Amino acid sequence: MPPAIHSMIATPAPARRRLLSVFLFACALLLTACSREPAPRAALPQDVYIWQRQWTPALRAALAASNAQVARWHVLAAELGVSGRWIDVTPDSAQLAGAGKPLLMTVRINGQLARFDAGAIEAHILERLDAWRRGGLAPAALEIDYDCPTARLPEYAAFLARLKPALGATALTITALPTWLASPRLEALLATADEATLQVHAVLDPRQGLFDPERAQQWMAQFAQRTRKPWHVALPAYGSRVVWDGNGGIAAVESERPALAGGVASELVAQPRQLARFVAGIERDPPKGLAGIAWFRLPTGDDRRAWSLSTWLAVLERRPLQERLEVRFAGASTGEAGGALREIVLDNAGGADAPLPARIRIDAACGNGNDAGNAAGDGINGYTLDSDAQGSYLRLTQAGLLRAGASRRIGWLRCRDGVRGRGDTAS
Repeated sequence: MPPAIHSMIATPAPARRRLLSVFLFACALLLTACSREPAPRAALPQDVYIWQRQWTPALRAALAASNAQVARWHVLAAELGVSGRWIDVTPDSAQLAGAGKPLLMTVRINGQLARFDAGAIEAHILERLDAWRRGGLAPAALEIDYDCPTARLPEYAAFLARLKPALGATALTITALPTWLASPRLEALLATADEATLQVHAVLDPRQGLFDPERAQQWMAQFAQRTRKPWHVALPAYGSRVVWDGNGGIAAVESERPALAGGVASELVAQPRQLARFVAGIERDPPKGLAGIAWFRLPTGDDRRAWSLSTWLAVLERRPLQERLEVRFAGASTGEAGGALREIVLDNAGGADAPLPARIRIDAACGNGNDAGNAAGDGINGYTLDSDAQGSYLRLTQAGLLRAGASRRIGWLRCRDGVRGRGDTAS
């Protein structure tokens, strides 16, 4: 007989009843605790990169609109180009000081820099730090964004070790690449900084897209095993246009700034719904040491490849994204060839940016495969007109987003008998 049961039997009746009541009450508490839903985790703190060189009214408005949701601002202060020339950025000191949030003064060093002059780079960084302080800003940290080749990690670590004592009470943070995970020198590099931000977007061949959630999860899990310091993950809130040359190489990447390069172009897009799901996942089960998210970059009305401000705020506030796509015919006119010309327009009447549909069926009286001789038409702005046994449809050739409240002309039809019908985003 188990000792606990024997003890209860040997106890006098009144005491045994009291002991039994206590025992049953404890079991009830235990069962209640086991059946209770686990408490939801708090949202991860969210940092944001201000990567614009010009402080326009649109940038100031976007900062003011999102400041309440932001833990820290990463502000581009200087950029060292591949040619070795510095471009300094003068921020709006009054607005940043008034935001009341910790600031990271971010210095970008081009990863393809031919010669890394540690002394000259350190001197310029310290000069920029002094300029910020003279302007009334007290950055909580200096952030170095240097996408150097993995072979240069020892040189980079030595530079950081030399720089850190010159910063005084200002913390030192760095960005990190997934490609560095293969290096046995990574721990030594991360140990020189107070904090790191792992970039999981735009780090692979552009043919593989801008962001892959499965690979990002894998990289984060690996990175968590390599550092003993707090770290953030950098996530995208933008798109890029990649221009390919005649040999299949990358001629230019256009993102926050236009690129003056010709060639065949393709669009890479960070999808808001995909990123919202990713954030929900890492908040449910965060990797070890993850201290927050760093969004790249602050969207503004001037930035046509970033998310709209309404979508951006919905993701930051963890609100549902509500898109509403509709297709309509517009612009009746009669051309020289006769017949009615209709533009095909895609509208987003919702409050969130929507991915462009892969296929839009055109249900028009003269726009089907059985009456091709009575119609002419084509797709535009990322669409081409095709047909199958069911009729005509517009096929997406360039990925993209249609901003909340925006419209896009995606094709046209000319019919001798006029266009009677509608467009449908369902494939």
